[in-house]
Amino acid sequence: MIGRFSDDLRSGSAPIWEAQHAHPFVRGIADGTLPDPVFAHFLAQDYVFLVAYARLLALGTARAPDLATMERFAALTQAILTEEMALHRALCAEVGLDAAALERTVPAPTTQAYTDFLLRTASLGDVAELAAALLPCMWGYAEIGARLADGPRPDSPRYAAWIDTYADPGFQELATWCRGLVDDLGRDAAPAARERMAFAFRTCSRHELAFWEMAWTQETWPV
Repeated sequence: MIGRFSDDLRSGSAPIWEAQHAHPFVRGIADGTLPDPVFAHFLAQDYVFLVAYARLLALGTARAPDLATMERFAALTQAILTEEMALHRALCAEVGLDAAALERTVPAPTTQAYTDFLLRTASLGDVAELAAALLPCMWGYAEIGARLADGPRPDSPRYAAWIDTYADPGFQELATWCRGLVDDLGRDAAPAARERMAFAFRTCSRHELAFWEMAWTQETWPV
């Protein structure tokens, strides 16, 4: 029986993904001990990231191979720009970040590197590379949310709500859809194209791990 291409991608980056699950930021969410300033830094940088991610999804709409995929990318773009942004602003308000402060956020070096890679991949690569670059974020958060939801619930309502967001069946279904898209695009791809997809997936997995570290250390530019 032939396995799924997305499983091969995940296996090839397994140490990176397990390092995410073990990262002190993720463990701090799990047990409710993550310091407020660290979470605030994460939220501000994640807001910047979401803006770029919405642009990536919009490019996916233009490059989609069929109407059904176009519709899905378009709906995801709209959901981020409305629902997820609204939820994000509400979380930010809880830690003292208003909308004006979010708009003034300067991307940290790690955030800039990640968003630059995503948008470059979407602009210069094909839709298969774009989908492979999207997957580590969507699938990674779904996996973290599911694992944390299976463990003890943190006392912090904020972090419990964060876990619920990514453990939610609706979000899990998004990750399942994106995996299926990568499987479909990789199934008949030439070996060189599959390798480009694998590079995009592995690189974005590394960027995901680096993003947790950026938030944990509250990374900023030296000057």
